Amino acid sequence: MSEFGDRYGINTYSYTQSLSAAACVRHLADKGTRAIELMFFPGHVWLTDEAASLKELRDAITSNGVTLLSMNSPNIDLNIAAATEEMRELTLDINKRYLRIAGELGAQGLVFGPGKANPLFPLPKEAMTGYFFKALDVLLPIANEVGVNLYLENMSFAFLPAADELMAVLARYGSDEIKICYDVANAHFIGEEPVAGLECVRSRLALVHYSDTTRKVYKHDPIGEGDVDFSALPAALSSVGYTKPVVLEIISHAGDAAIASSIAALDPSGA
Repeated sequence: MSEFGDRYGINTYSYTQSLSAAACVRHLADKGTRAIELMFFPGHVWLTDEAASLKELRDAITSNGVTLLSMNSPNIDLNIAAATEEMRELTLDINKRYLRIAGELGAQGLVFGPGKANPLFPLPKEAMTGYFFKALDVLLPIANEVGVNLYLENMSFAFLPAADELMAVLARYGSDEIKICYDVANAHFIGEEPVAGLECVRSRLALVHYSDTTRKVYKHDPIGEGDVDFSALPAALSSVGYTKPVVLEIISHAGDAAIASSIAALDPSGA
């Protein structure tokens, strides 16, 4: 019986510690989901997975009629613009492998971040931008080779957290191929109004994440448990021409209940 319906895409973060990605796809498909963002996570879908595991996952996606909108990872663990060369190389290598797996699974895009500054003694922003550009020089050709788009996300903990900063740095880099995944909770947490942010990124907008948070404590909670105002977002999405399913990136140990309550909060009429 369909409990989630197919209006929203579902990010699998809440299931990374409890289900393999293949089992998760089947579970969400049984609940009516037809668009998914898979999280890279050990035991869910990971770099060390053997060919048989990836085939099982690919088969679960195709046999259930699911669109793999994107793949993502807990970017807090990684830093593409780190001060240490070793961390930059490690992060770049992991993202290169992410892209190849995403291509094998037929994902439309890979969500990634621009990197993080040390909050106590940050590198100059220009230095971090240079490291970020060098990473793009490596990742973009691989993305084109495997047929996966790069979706840069407005991450509140990144050194470029705001929509206008992302747009400016991508304009400097000069590639129209790189798109943006706009996360409403991340925007709200840093004090950015999501309606304005969506308008800012409209020319590169490829994906939208919904979850709830306050501006005091950073969360990706079920809709209604924070203070994000979602009421104006449907009109804003229509205004910028966004037509894909919005992805619910809810992070909870009770994933089913959290997602169901979020859908109910967004669509109280059940429409």
